[in-house]
Amino acid sequence: MSAGQIAALIAAGAFVVLVVLLAIPLIKLGKTLDAATEAIERTNSNTDPLLIGANQTITHVNTQLERVDGITSNAQAVTGNVSALTSVFTATLGGPLVKTAALSYGLSKAIKARKKKSALKAAKKAGK
Repeated sequence: MSAGQIAALIAAGAFVVLVVLLAIPLIKLGKTLDAATEAIERTNSNTDPLLIGANQTITHVNTQLERVDGITSNAQAVTGNVSALTSVFTATLGGPLVKTAALSYGLSKAIKARKKKSALKAAKKAGK
């Protein structure tokens, strides 16, 4: 065997060793990629029910918000009606009620003053 053939055999052996050493990480990388693909597929299959549930929840919340909006508008209408009723009551009955209250207060004061005056006269007559 000549020196060139020995060198070719050594180079071929080194190439075989290099290929074997590179094949091991490539095989491990392939297994890792297979596991990652499987995990992604499982995640994808599990997200469909979650998204369907979230969609149903959002639909239910929107329905409830529409009901709350209706209730809020009705409450606003009731508040406006009460305000208008209060204004009408104040305009129509407020003035006469205040006058009636003032008259009754004045009459009660006058009656008390007259009773007091009568009591003083009776006391003076009794004292004479």
